[in-house]
Amino acid sequence: MNHSIPAKVALEDGTIFAGSLMGAAGTSFGEVVFNTSMTGYQEILTDPSYRGQIVAMTYPEIGNYGCNAEDHEHHIPFLAGFVVRNVSEIASNFRAESTLDEYLRRHGITGISGVDTRRLVRKIRSRGAMRGAITTEIMDDDRLIAAVRNSSSLIGRDLVSEVMPKLASRWDEPLSRWWRGDGIVGGTDAPKIVAMDFGMKWNIARHLVDQGFEVHVVPGTTTASEILAMEPQGVFLSNGPGDPGPLSYAIETIQQLLGKVPLFGICLGHQLLGLACGAKTYKMKFGHRGANQPVLNLATHRVEITTQNHGFAVADEDLPDCLEVTHRHMNDQTIAGFRHRSCPAFAVQYHPEASSGPHDSQYLFSQFRELVLAFQAASR
Repeated sequence: MNHSIPAKVALEDGTIFAGSLMGAAGTSFGEVVFNTSMTGYQEILTDPSYRGQIVAMTYPEIGNYGCNAEDHEHHIPFLAGFVVRNVSEIASNFRAESTLDEYLRRHGITGISGVDTRRLVRKIRSRGAMRGAITTEIMDDDRLIAAVRNSSSLIGRDLVSEVMPKLASRWDEPLSRWWRGDGIVGGTDAPKIVAMDFGMKWNIARHLVDQGFEVHVVPGTTTASEILAMEPQGVFLSNGPGDPGPLSYAIETIQQLLGKVPLFGICLGHQLLGLACGAKTYKMKFGHRGANQPVLNLATHRVEITTQNHGFAVADEDLPDCLEVTHRHMNDQTIAGFRHRSCPAFAVQYHPEASSGPHDSQYLFSQFRELVLAFQAASR
């Protein structure tokens, strides 16, 4: 550990927090957000949706079970920085391959420990998510604040182009041996699914395989004509980072796919499907990020505890008549899911694939399979 190396976190409002270096020395800029999960920090580190963000964990002890290659949600971490109250120097788990500090250093991620994260989160909840920086280099406070205020905002940036794959590929890997769902891997009926990758978590693709799909992953810039030429029985719209507004190429593609194949979207895919249908999106004050977010299923009246990670949402204002809200976030009543009234398409704002996270919402993957098979039957 680098307890002897001082580090700072600075916010654009002029607030500065002192601490010690965790991970790689340097300076990193990003939007400072917080996550309320008690576990799952490695999934957070490797989720491409955190591109351009510095994540502060609200739980005070992070890193106690270390890191391992099997729990990756992507091949490398994508977030800009990591903030914790206390980092465990011991990785107490039989699956651990390194400590959190070693993992961050290996991947060049700058982090900081010893921060009063309670005060930091209260500041974000009051003022909203802000631009910020973690540094071991710019120790003059005035220079540091000026650098933060000159850094880029997430609004209007196409962060998807920085995390999506360059080439199409076939995905065959099922769910981990540590968690197997009630899917039907190995079944004879294998509908072909095209997954549009805007920064997709790998566990989503694993769940699709677990449902018996033949999964083909394509970059988020792939056109509707290219996708339809692959003759898929369904199209999945993945999660991803940042503002959905600038992604006109994705919105246009989804518009051209509507009604031709069943669609299922998660997180950014939810927002993009909404925009393609004529809805609006907006930036939330501080977003929803955690593994304990309550969502009401309006059809079943059951509450699902969900994992969420988003700073933008589909607006209730001027929601087009073609969309029916199916899920609501119980803390603030924001739209957490919808379906198209006449086309085979639905989406949720949260993450049913989450690992580590609750499993309440994994039925959505089998719901997608049922929709695909029903659409196939009706088309014959």
